Amino acid sequence: METRTPLATIVIAVDGPSGSGKSSVSRAVARRLGLRYLDTGAMYRAMTWWMLHNGIDVHDAGAVAAAADKPELASGTDPADPAITADGTDVAGPIRGPEVTAAVSAVSAVPEVRTRLVALQRAVIGTGGIVVEGRDIGTVVAPDAALKVYLTASEAARAARRNAETGDPAVTVGATRADLARRDALDSGRATAPLAMADDGILVDTTEMDRDQVVEHLLALAADRAEGAAQ
Repeated sequence: METRTPLATIVIAVDGPSGSGKSSVSRAVARRLGLRYLDTGAMYRAMTWWMLHNGIDVHDAGAVAAAADKPELASGTDPADPAITADGTDVAGPIRGPEVTAAVSAVSAVPEVRTRLVALQRAVIGTGGIVVEGRDIGTVVAPDAALKVYLTASEAARAARRNAETGDPAVTVGATRADLARRDALDSGRATAPLAMADDGILVDTTEMDRDQVVEHLLALAADRAEGAAQ
């Protein structure tokens, strides 16, 4: 018989590439279920911001590794108002800028960075009751998660969504699509914890779905894994 997990202690792992809808969907699912929420991508961005802010050459893996233990990072878990700080500084806005976006894949590929942040992520997850989104949640961070979902969408759909999110008229959809393809290649090709779907993950292609449809689908999957679901 399938193991059931109470919703109050469930861990829902949501992985996928940029622009697949992970953040908005994960936050909505967490709100609907009354769970905490963790954006692990924001943690890697905060680490990258700290490196840039402190003059570390982000393309020097040795320098990044040597500094990986230095920043004090703290992530909020309120899905209605997620927060992220580095050494006490609110960096929720700055980490979404183009400089961090261009450098985050390089910093994320450094094993010492991943080791540090995975430990922090597991500490936040604790005994559960959380929706965690990222690129290696189901495979590395929380391989025992009760529900593992891999969200994806076509490159065209992901680029259009990302442009709608940023609202920058100076950036074309074509340029965003090229940047997403670049990040996909880096994230999938790195030696440590590459972007991949867990063997027991559930693939959800959101290309033809709006956010509400994806949220409802994940809520149904969560209910099926939860204690008291139909046998």
